Amino acid sequence: MTQPKVIFFDAVGTLFGVKGSVGEVYHQIALNFGVKTNPTDLNIAFLNSFKTAPPPIFTNASLPELSQQEYNWWYAIAKSTFTQVGVLEQFNNFDAFFAELYHYFATEQPWYIYPDVLPTLQKWQKRGVELGIISNFDTRIEQVIELLNLKTFFKTTTISSLVGAAKPDPKIFLTALSKHNCLPQQAWHIGDSFTEDYQGANQIGMKAFWLNRSEELSVRKNQLPNLNRLG
Repeated sequence: MTQPKVIFFDAVGTLFGVKGSVGEVYHQIALNFGVKTNPTDLNIAFLNSFKTAPPPIFTNASLPELSQQEYNWWYAIAKSTFTQVGVLEQFNNFDAFFAELYHYFATEQPWYIYPDVLPTLQKWQKRGVELGIISNFDTRIEQVIELLNLKTFFKTTTISSLVGAAKPDPKIFLTALSKHNCLPQQAWHIGDSFTEDYQGANQIGMKAFWLNRSEELSVRKNQLPNLNRLG
């Protein structure tokens, strides 16, 4: 297998994940505001709200406007989540709750790095391969990867809210490639979403890998159980 010029990684679900679940984090912080919920129900409601939300794409916005639009996007998801489980009216100040929640996810506290990540990044960095991130996350990702001590591995970070396109849109992949002056055929991309990561990268000619940590592996091409199997 020919060594690539660049390897791009998805962020959440590939490099790092949420400790426990998003529902558990929502539950714990809601308790600080006197609202008791069921973490499992909250997580189901969150996943539903997240999947049905519009893509995190905000065009023609200055950086301060962009930050506010990102905030509003997540606010709508959180509000929908608590509405679905029927406890929204229990908050005396939902805005204050959400401000704390949003800030918390910008810290290292809710995240953990998967055990296969550091050995993989170190291996490819030593081989002289450039590394980048392509993510549908928001601008908080720069702070998160720095606090998780991952920033030194990556030459570039490309996120949907800054590009104005979200995976699997070709634009976000092409934007990332341009930062490395790299052709699609010279790059690999790996992520945990079959549609956003594997199909998105594959459609423009990148070598794509689907990281499938939790489900039984099928005969699908380039499906990996962990990052140790990359290359």
